[in-house]
Amino acid sequence: MPEEVKDVFGHAIDLAQAGGKHQDAKAMSGFGSAGVLEVVEDYRSDTYRAVYTVKFSGWIYVLHCFQKKSRSGIKTPKEDVALITARLKAAKQDYEFWQRQHGA
Repeated sequence: MPEEVKDVFGHAIDLAQAGGKHQDAKAMSGFGSAGVLEVVEDYRSDTYRAVYTVKFSGWIYVLHCFQKKSRSGIKTPKEDVALITARLKAAKQDYEFWQRQHGA
């Protein structure tokens, strides 16, 4: 991933950690709410995406960063959606475990 793209994604995560939202962050469709966000960045002739969640109070989980390959237009490939879904489930389990351990 090009450094320029990493910088944009890093800035988006920094803003989320501070309670803000990057100007290009949008709710990712298919996840039921604005709790799963994606930032899309074009670099030269390639498109990159970073997907993260703000569903868990005080926690930001980066779920997936990838280069979008144009197999299905702008739609996110099923394999990537499945990976994001699995990682979101794992993040929820991790967050709930942390809450139990810390009496939250």
